[in-house]
Amino acid sequence: MKVFTSQWQTLLTGLLFILCCTFLFLLVGRTEKESPEAFPLLRELSNNPQRSPGPSGDLPSAPEFEWETEPEKTKETRHLGLQPIAPAAATRHPLAVAYSNNYKFRLNEPKKCQERSPFLVLLVITQPQDVDGRKAIRQTWGSESSVPGVSILRLFLIGVHPRFEYPLQYLLEEESSTYRDIIQQNFLDTYNNLTLKTLMGMEWVSKFCPNATYVMKADSDIFLNVDYMVSHLLQPHLPPKKDYMTGYIYLNSKPIRNKAYKWYVPWEVYRNDTYPPYCAGPGYVLSGDLAKKVYQVAQTIKVINMEDAFMGICLHELGVRVAASPWGLFSMVKISYEKCQFSKLVVVHHYGPEELLRIWPGFQDRNETCHN
Repeated sequence: MKVFTSQWQTLLTGLLFILCCTFLFLLVGRTEKESPEAFPLLRELSNNPQRSPGPSGDLPSAPEFEWETEPEKTKETRHLGLQPIAPAAATRHPLAVAYSNNYKFRLNEPKKCQERSPFLVLLVITQPQDVDGRKAIRQTWGSESSVPGVSILRLFLIGVHPRFEYPLQYLLEEESSTYRDIIQQNFLDTYNNLTLKTLMGMEWVSKFCPNATYVMKADSDIFLNVDYMVSHLLQPHLPPKKDYMTGYIYLNSKPIRNKAYKWYVPWEVYRNDTYPPYCAGPGYVLSGDLAKKVYQVAQTIKVINMEDAFMGICLHELGVRVAASPWGLFSMVKISYEKCQFSKLVVVHHYGPEELLRIWPGFQDRNETCHN
């Protein structure tokens, strides 16, 4: 009888152990594999940050941002134009961005602005293999003739595919020779290097299109209403804005320190508990003069792997504030398409190529009017 009881207890213990292991496995798997769309604002909502301008258009009151610990830089690197010494590869954290102004252009369009001064340069972040996405954008919001009478220039920003560099490079060169709208440098095209893509765009504007009035950085998975943005936000009939950046603004946002999320920023990469105010990455606008300043100041400070937050750090270094835009123009969550609502928006996140191509004909239909 005692032997039977002992065996029964052993069996129960084994079953409990298996159940506990299964529960932990499912819990960890769900945490690591959860779709980003399930947490659309997680990185900005952590610790309840204040985010966007209120209905009045004014930024909500918030304490002035201050570095809580001194960033890793010296007095010499505070001045624009000086290149800080990069940490050795052996000592650099794996998520630290290795930025250099010596990246080489593999694909370039250096003569785009020689015969014209664009009012707006669209810099679209895209992956090398996303041929369908680029095609859809060219046919929809990325059309350079989308706003009559306004000079618009469209460029796609691309790095080097980490695995299929050579077969994709041949296809990219073919695409580039057809459309003349691809810019590429020789860094790896990874999520961690999104900051490098944006800085490549700032470099291109600085060197090859310094006469651009405005620049927009846009992700490839958005709906963008260029006409409304130009007419109601940038207003070509008014004098150009200087030191200007606007979009969906985040205040008091804190770095995500949890390794389970793709927005993870370790302490070794960013040694501060909060970010300066910044505009959300899916789409923001800045003045042409500010693009050059951002490119210059980025060479003097430590680059981090969160592209949009890094732009806020650059603005902080420059002493430039993000500008509030009218309430609701930039939506960072997906909204079901409705023409009259979308006609009064600038950006809506999470619209892929198939959806863009489906809704665009109706959005362009002038026979259907919307009333205020």
